[in-house]
Amino acid sequence: MRKIAVLNQKGGVGKTTTAVNVSAALAAGGQRVCLVDLDPQAHASLHLGQAPGLETPSVYDVLTGDTTLDEARATIADNLWLVGSHIDLAAAEVELAGIVGRELILRDKIAEDSSDYDFMIVDCAPSLGVLTLNALAAVEEVFIPLQPHFLALHGLSKLLETIALVGKRLNPRLRISGVILCMYESSTRLAAEVTSDLEEFFRQAATHRSPWSQAYPLATRIRRNIRLAEAPSFGQSIFQYAPDSHGAEDYRQLTAEILAQRPLRAPHDESAIVSE
Repeated sequence: MRKIAVLNQKGGVGKTTTAVNVSAALAAGGQRVCLVDLDPQAHASLHLGQAPGLETPSVYDVLTGDTTLDEARATIADNLWLVGSHIDLAAAEVELAGIVGRELILRDKIAEDSSDYDFMIVDCAPSLGVLTLNALAAVEEVFIPLQPHFLALHGLSKLLETIALVGKRLNPRLRISGVILCMYESSTRLAAEVTSDLEEFFRQAATHRSPWSQAYPLATRIRRNIRLAEAPSFGQSIFQYAPDSHGAEDYRQLTAEILAQRPLRAPHDESAIVSE
């Protein structure tokens, strides 16, 4: 099973849109997918038509109680399951403060889960707190959605620093598998310049051992598309809401690119380092 976190501490960059639509595209292609909504805003849950409610177990109950992933999981479509979120998850940071090993709770819950999936995708909170640390300790891959703006690049260094720290102390298998450029406008010089800067950064990073030494900006660009913005209000993925839109086309192509990626070695493996 590929365990993937979709992460950016900056909001509004296409994080949840990417997590939901890649999950839906994988499921439509026959992959068994479990999407975990680890964001207190519950946007991934709402995107898939699941309104958070106190009567339904959520990822909050998984992290703070004895609820298993299976008990909190809901069937969304063929091959697609969701562990939904709830606003109470915002309190988990405080409630878990005194718990020993609080960063490893999700990892342990996944290890106890007997269900068989091809992909587990975690939609992370737009922060670098305990919830995000749980995601990074539990997965093996990180995809970073990024809007091609210079301010987005500015926040990338802090995110990489956090991932490196988690890789060193909690999860030596953690690595960044790629950067996904969202809300892309190919006609602008800024998008081209930011893309070029990203490509150069990761070319240089390939010569040093780090969780991002094998990362790169994925070739598929998610173009700015109003249908992608409209789909969540209908509780549908882009493939249900507007299957012929540019947004659906881009996420199908992105998903095919993710499926085609060769397995990456853990960053501590010397053979994973590319020399000049």
